[in-house]
Amino acid sequence: MDTVEKIVEDFASDIAMSPFSSGTRLRDMIRAIRACKTAAEERAVVRRECAEIRAAISEGGGEGIRHRNMAKLMFIHMLGYPTHFGQMECLKLIAAAGYPEKRVGYLGLMLLLDERQEVLMLVTNSLKQDLNHSNQFIVGLALCALGNICSAEMARDLSPEVERLMRSREVNTKKKAALCSVRIVRKVPDLAENFMGLASSLLKEKHHGILISAVQLCTELCKASKDALEYLRKNCIDGLVRILRDVSNSSYAPEYDVAGISDPFLHIRVLKLMHILGQGDADCSEYMNDILAQVATKTESNKNAANAILYECVQTIMGIEATSGLRVLAINILGRFLSNRDNNIRYVALNMLMRAITVDTQAVQRHRTTILECVKDADASIRKRALGLVFLLVNDTNVKPLTKELIDYLDLADPDFKEDLTAKICSIVERFSQEKLWYIDQMIKVLSLAGNHVKDDVWHALVVVISNASELQGYSVRSLYRSLQAFVDQGSLIRVAVWCIGEYGEMLVNNVGMLQLEEPITQIVSKNKENIVLELQQRSIEFSSIIQRHQSIRPSLLERMPALDEASYLVKRASTAQATLAADKPAPTVSPGGLKLPNGVAKPPTSPLADLLDLSSDAPVITPASTTAAPNDFLQDLLGIGGINSSTAGAPSSASTDILIDLLSIGSSPSQNGAPAADLSPPAQPITELFKINAPNKPVSTVPLVGAVVPEATDLLSSLSSSTSVSGTKSAPAVQDMDLLDGLTSNTSVSGHDNYLSITAFQSATLKINFGFKKQPGKPQETTILATFTNLTSSSYTDFVFQAAVPKFIQLRLDPASGNIVPASGDGSVTQGFNVTNNQHGQKPLAMRIRMSYKVNDWNKAKSAIFLPGYSADRTRSLNTHIPKAIDRVRRRGEDRHIGERRQGEERGAATAESEERRAAAAAATESVERRAGRTMTGEE
Repeated sequence: MDTVEKIVEDFASDIAMSPFSSGTRLRDMIRAIRACKTAAEERAVVRRECAEIRAAISEGGGEGIRHRNMAKLMFIHMLGYPTHFGQMECLKLIAAAGYPEKRVGYLGLMLLLDERQEVLMLVTNSLKQDLNHSNQFIVGLALCALGNICSAEMARDLSPEVERLMRSREVNTKKKAALCSVRIVRKVPDLAENFMGLASSLLKEKHHGILISAVQLCTELCKASKDALEYLRKNCIDGLVRILRDVSNSSYAPEYDVAGISDPFLHIRVLKLMHILGQGDADCSEYMNDILAQVATKTESNKNAANAILYECVQTIMGIEATSGLRVLAINILGRFLSNRDNNIRYVALNMLMRAITVDTQAVQRHRTTILECVKDADASIRKRALGLVFLLVNDTNVKPLTKELIDYLDLADPDFKEDLTAKICSIVERFSQEKLWYIDQMIKVLSLAGNHVKDDVWHALVVVISNASELQGYSVRSLYRSLQAFVDQGSLIRVAVWCIGEYGEMLVNNVGMLQLEEPITQIVSKNKENIVLELQQRSIEFSSIIQRHQSIRPSLLERMPALDEASYLVKRASTAQATLAADKPAPTVSPGGLKLPNGVAKPPTSPLADLLDLSSDAPVITPASTTAAPNDFLQDLLGIGGINSSTAGAPSSASTDILIDLLSIGSSPSQNGAPAADLSPPAQPITELFKINAPNKPVSTVPLVGAVVPEATDLLSSLSSSTSVSGTKSAPAVQDMDLLDGLTSNTSVSGHDNYLSITAFQSATLKINFGFKKQPGKPQETTILATFTNLTSSSYTDFVFQAAVPKFIQLRLDPASGNIVPASGDGSVTQGFNVTNNQHGQKPLAMRIRMSYKVNDWNKAKSAIFLPGYSADRTRSLNTHIPKAIDRVRRRGEDRHIGERRQGEERGAATAESEERRAAAAAATESVERRAGRTMTGEE
C-alpha cells in the first residue's frame, strides 16, 4: 500500500510541476477556474483549455504529454462539461506500455465512459493483456476498471482471467478479483456456477479484505442462483460461523479497530449473509443460533458501531428460523434501543418492532409502556411510527388501558399530530368496543378534545349507534350536553350534541334513564327565561310556550325521527370506504339493464328514450311564432331568471347578452338602468353567434325544446336513423354531427320501450363526467341521474365536491357522493346520484349548470360547465370552450359602459357646477345692483 501511495504522490507532483502541451499546468488551470467570479468566465476558461487540448490531440502529441492532457480533461469532466472528444485518448493511454500512462488511461476510462458506450468494445483486448501482465499493479488497474464498467459481453470474454486471478498468491490481486467477479455475476447470472467453489474457498483466508470480498461475492451468488444458494448452505455455514466467532473474540488489532470494536464491517457483512442462508432453512438456522446469541449478548450497546452490529444481529434473528428464546432476546435488544437518546436508533428500533410483531406479539407487548412513551416524543417521525406500532399492539385485553393513555395524551398533542392520533383512536374504539356504553364514552371524549379533527363518517357512526341504543339515549344526550358546555369550539361535538338534544331533549330535561354514575340536570329552558342575552331569552319563552300551552301542535313539532338502520349504514360505509381506497377495483358503472346496487337489487326499468331527457312526445309543436317570441326562454329558465315578455319580443334588445350575464353570474345587464340598448350593447344575436359556433342550416325540429331558435336542438336523436320515431310526433331528420346517443343502433325505436342511457356530460383533458339517466314507471316528470367522475391526470383529486344549479321549474335533490377522492389515471371513479323533477314536463327540457371543485397537490381547482341535453356534444363542448371568451367580452363591455357613464357623470357634474357658479354670480350682481339702487333712492328722498 505504501508503494502505491508513493507512486500516486510522485505522479501528482509530476503533473503539477511539468508544463502541458496546451500551454498551462493542471495547477494553473484549477487556479484560473476557481478565480472566476461568474459562470460565463468559467465557461470561457474551460472552452479555451478544451480548444488547446483538441489541438494537441489533432497534432498527435508525444507519449509523454498525452496522460497530462487527460488529467486536465478528467477535471473538466468532473465540473460537468462535455469531454467526449477525449475518449479515444483513454484507449491510447491504456495501450501504452508504461504504468503512469495506463494509470491515467484506466482512470479516464472509468470516468469518461460507461458500459453503454460502443467505444468500450475496443478496450477488451487491452484489458485481457493487462490481466495477464506480470506487474501486479497493472493487473490491479485492469481489475478495478473491469469491476466498474464491465458489460455483459466483456464479462463473458474475461471471466476466465478473473477466475484465474482469484487463485493468485497476491492479497490485493485476490481481493480485487473477488470484487470484480461480483460485477460479472450481476451482469451474467449464468456464470454464477463458475464462482461458487472459488467463493467458498476464499472464506478460509485470514486477511479481512479478502474475507469481506468473499462474503460479498457469496451474497451476490445467493441472489443470482438458487443452485448457488443451496451450495453455499451446505459448504459455507461452518466458515461463516468461524469467521464471526474469530472476529468477535479477537484481541485488539489497530488496522481493524473502530471505536473499540474489531472490524464492524466484517461483522455486518457476515450477519447479512447468514440472514440470507438461514431464511426458510431450519437446519442452517439451528447451526447459527449459538453464535448469534453470543454476538447479541457480548456486544456492548454504548457505541454506535456496536449498535450497528446489534441491529443487524436482530434482523438476522428475526429473519431466520430461530428459537423463541433467541427471538425474545432480539426483541429485548430493540427495547433497549427505545431507551437510547439517539433518535435514529429509536426510529430503527420502532421500524424493526413493527415487523417483529407479526413473529412474536407477546414479546413486543412487554415493551408497551416504552412504546407509549415514544408516542409523546418530541420528534415527529418517532411519534408517528410509535403510534402505528401501538395501533398494531391493541387487542381485546389491552384496548381499554391503551385507549385511556392515548386519549389522555390527546389534549397535550401538537396540532399537527392530533389528526393522526384522533384517527387511530377512533379506529381502535370502533374495532374493539365490546359494549356500547364504553364506545359512547370514548367517542364523546375524543369529540370533546379533538372534535375538529374527527372525520364525518366517525361522528355519523356515533349518531347511528345512539339512535339504536334506546337504553343509553338519555345518558348520551346528558353527557353530550355537559361536554358541549365545556368544549364549545369543537365542530363535530356540536353537530352530534345538537342532533341528540333535538331528538332526545325530553330525556335531557326530565332525567329519563338515569344511570348510577350520573347527576341530575335541572330544567334548561326555564332558567334562560330571564337571561340577559335577548336571543336566549326569546327562544326560551317560545319553547316554554310550545311545551306548556300549545298541546295540539306539540306532538307534530317534536315528533322523533325513526331510528337509523345500523346494519344498512355499516354496509354503506364499508362500500364507500372500499370505493375510495381500493383504486384498483372498478367503480360502479351504468349499464342498459340498470344500476348495480350493493345488495343486488336492480332498479326499475327506464321509460321511453324520448322521455329520458324530458323530450316526450306529448308536448305541443313549436310554431315559428313561438320560436321568435321567446328565443332565450330556455337559457333564462336555467338559473330562474324569468321569461321574456311577449310584448317586447319584436323590440330590439340585448336578450342574448342578458341571458349570458345571468347564466354565468358576472353582473347586471348592460341594458338596465334605463340606458338605451342600442348605445351600450350590440344588437341581439343568437347563442351560436355569441360563442362563435358555426352551425349548418337545419330545419327546426318538432321536438319540444323551448330554445328551438338554435338550429341543432334536434341533434339529441341524431344517431337514430330516419326510421327512428318519437311517439306522437313526426319523425325528425337524421343529423350526423351529434354523438350524445351514439351508442344506439340505427333501428332503435324510442316509442313504448323502456331504455337506459349513459352519456358524456362533460370531458376535458383532466376530468370526465358521465351521466346515467333512469325513469321511474308512472312518474315521467322525475329523472334519476347517476354521475360518474373519472380523473384523467396522474395526480389524485382530493376534497372533490360536485354542485349543480337548475332552472326554477326543476327541483333538484343531491345524494351523498361515494367519496371525495378521485383516483389518478382513471384507476377508479367517484359516483353521486341525484333526482330532478321537471314541473313543466313535456314543455321544457332538462338543463343544468354544473361545477366541480377539488384539490390537486393541495392546490384548489374548479371547473364549471353548462349541460344542455338538447344540444349536440360538439355544440356543448364549443359552448363551454367559448364561455371564458364570452365572459371577457361582456365584462369588457360592462367596464367600458361604466367608464363612459362615469365620464358622462363627471362632465355633467362639471357643467352643473359651472352653471351653479354662474347663477350665484348673477344673483350676487343683482343683489348688488338692488342695494345700490336702494341707497340712491334713499338719498333722493
